[in-house]
Amino acid sequence: MISELKLQNFRNYSQKKFTFNHKATLILGPNAVGKTNILEAAYLLATGKSFRAEKEIEAIKEGETVGRVVGTTVGDELEVDFDARLRFSKTYKVNGVGKRQADFVGNLFAVLFSPLDLEIIVNGPAVRRRYLDSVLSQVHKDYRIASQVYEKALRQRNRLLYQIRELGIWNQESRKRLEYWNELLITNGKIIHERRKEYLEFLNNLPTRILPISLKYDHSIISSERLEKYAREELAAAATLVGPHRDDFTIGDRGRNQESRELKSFGSRGEQRLAVFAIKLGELEYVREATGQNPVLFLDDIFSELDHTNRHHILEVIPKQQTIMTTTDLHLVEKEYVKHVELIELQ
Repeated sequence: MISELKLQNFRNYSQKKFTFNHKATLILGPNAVGKTNILEAAYLLATGKSFRAEKEIEAIKEGETVGRVVGTTVGDELEVDFDARLRFSKTYKVNGVGKRQADFVGNLFAVLFSPLDLEIIVNGPAVRRRYLDSVLSQVHKDYRIASQVYEKALRQRNRLLYQIRELGIWNQESRKRLEYWNELLITNGKIIHERRKEYLEFLNNLPTRILPISLKYDHSIISSERLEKYAREELAAAATLVGPHRDDFTIGDRGRNQESRELKSFGSRGEQRLAVFAIKLGELEYVREATGQNPVLFLDDIFSELDHTNRHHILEVIPKQQTIMTTTDLHLVEKEYVKHVELIELQ
């Protein structure tokens, strides 16, 4: 649970403090007033990353070189500092003590549902891999560490492949250097694969009234044998061609005959939205079960995306955990429910 959020030079805020109800808070205001910026900052405290910025230097207020996000949770003060004075850097603190990102993440658990989540279905594999990373890095420290080691090893291995190709040196020494990076990729790739497989199976087995979904994991196996098999192609491409960085999963609905229809190609826009809604409800359950804690639920202007029936489903979910949501139109939230929500109105 997050009770207070302080922003300094973050997006459009120079200095601002927000307090949140332990049950539900509704942030109301017109477009471009900074509602999503508040959720971005709070979600940053859970994941250590922005869910919006391609380059996180963008999160610093225009014209400034440093920024800060501080959040008060049950028993802890979480802080992320941005500094663009020399080279952009980001530092993490828990109760004033500096932490590695791997140790900072996991002090606050959160699930975000926004219109941008439709990209999970309609965009390419990289978006779906980032989604898996955002969920699993929060709740599993072994996944966080494995992902960081894997990414660094992948960059080094690709650089080495490039050097070997350009210099035309394929000998015992270069093979031995590759073997070192191979082992790191294989060891950490297996951890990534197992956690991804576990999560997708959890979603597949979770009953939902919204839209029964079927997720198929397209796993790019990494092993010594496969790396050897593709060695010639990898040298030509100067890139690692197998491993979790090539993973994907497809999203379908379970029809009457349990035959899955891929929603990216054959689903309507409405069905795609419902599938994302179902995935997010499953994510809530997964985080709750994996951590033993209720995650904070962030809803970013999703009421306008859903019809009356599914807005009602959302309202049923909200009381189960602390919820912070945004909207441009108070009329989209049922009148009876508004009485039980703390309102923050932005002009």
